[in-house]
Amino acid sequence: MTTTAAPSLDPLDGTSTAPAPVTRRQAFAYWLRLGFISFGGPAGQIAIMHTDLVERMRWISEKRFLHALNYCMVLPGPEAQQLATYIGWLMHRTWGGIVAGSLFVLPSLLILIALSWIYIAFGNVPVVAGIFYGIKPAVTALVLHAAHRIGTRALKNAWLWAIAAAAFVAIFAFGTPFPAIVLAAGLVGHFGGRHAPQVFAVGGGHGGGADKRYGAALIDDHTPTPAHARFSKRRLAKVLAWGVGLWTVVMGALVGAYGWQGTLAQMGWFFTKAALLTFGGAYAVLPYVYQGAVEHHQWLSGAQMIDGLALGETTPGPLIMVVAFVGFVGGWLKQVFGPEWLFAGGAVAASVVTFFTFLPSFVFILAGGPLVESTHGNLRFTAPLTAITAAVVGVIVNLALFFAYHVLWPQGFAGRFDVMSAVIAAAAAVALFRFKVGVMPLLGACAAAGVAWTFLQPRLGSLTPWMQ
Repeated sequence: MTTTAAPSLDPLDGTSTAPAPVTRRQAFAYWLRLGFISFGGPAGQIAIMHTDLVERMRWISEKRFLHALNYCMVLPGPEAQQLATYIGWLMHRTWGGIVAGSLFVLPSLLILIALSWIYIAFGNVPVVAGIFYGIKPAVTALVLHAAHRIGTRALKNAWLWAIAAAAFVAIFAFGTPFPAIVLAAGLVGHFGGRHAPQVFAVGGGHGGGADKRYGAALIDDHTPTPAHARFSKRRLAKVLAWGVGLWTVVMGALVGAYGWQGTLAQMGWFFTKAALLTFGGAYAVLPYVYQGAVEHHQWLSGAQMIDGLALGETTPGPLIMVVAFVGFVGGWLKQVFGPEWLFAGGAVAASVVTFFTFLPSFVFILAGGPLVESTHGNLRFTAPLTAITAAVVGVIVNLALFFAYHVLWPQGFAGRFDVMSAVIAAAAAVALFRFKVGVMPLLGACAAAGVAWTFLQPRLGSLTPWMQ
């Protein structure tokens, strides 16, 4: 079944006619574009895909979109990249999944390699610092806006609101690990679906009639599952064999060339383990990455790790792409190809780290997708995922507050309040909520404001001490 949609991003007219199928080339163009505009972390990226794929282009209905999202939420790894992989696979088989998932990551990898090189070779560049200064408040506003968008679709009754509130309190006040929140919410949905099915039978918590606002989708609520997306043990074994085989070949090549204790082999092994622990997104696994990369292997310093996180927050792609910065700096400082090839060593190390971090995500989607497709009308499966989606709304709100704290009080509450960052964040929020400004124009304007302030601040500092 051909399941791609018209490449136009024009607003919908509410028609009941499904969009015309599109070619692989048109799909490739969209996934490439998405790779360059997927700012805002997983919440912002999911919101972008919902706007494009559900509301505007109608590649997939909201219920099918959210059913896939719920599955990705419970997997280790970056859920937004996995969601893109899932939709690409559903539309264009394995080719579509690999292209969608790869293009979600590759632009970020290339940008981070370039920025990491500038960072380590040239130090603190004022223009780059200004761009980061302006984008950070914008990212905070984007995450908050995404929480609002997803929340309005997910929290359709008081019980789901209560789950979201409980998840927020658990992670904000008690520091409850995200996997524990997911498990608890899933259990609530499991038992709640049995005893109060009307609470959880809401299309993943987003309302059964939402698609009527957008028109018929190419992959609609009742579109039959295509042949390639039907579960079979043979296909499952084939996908798992390919995944394990790729891992073995690449790891074997690194060990054969540089030895098990070589930097590249150790990076591959360490980030394979990290990839399997990334429940809850990048911030859930950062303590593990910090402990291994900084304290144990000493690929970079703690201060460099923090700078890398700033780069990861302000580039497109998953936030876990901060690992590419870790790989680049580690490959450069460890001189994996010798002192004459520092850039090549850093670039290859960043690529190796990215490969081992994202390979499990492709295996999870290509292997588990058929099982998920067989359950999109089954309340026993969807009720726990509906509860998980509600809980994730509370977690996203906590992430927005986390960003706001670090942006507005960069030295902590004991330090100064950054008024200019607050102004940029407030302006970005108004632009998003009131004027529906797009992601790229918003980030461009905020980056320009950050650069302008960086160069003007030394001259205006003595005149505006309240901003210091």
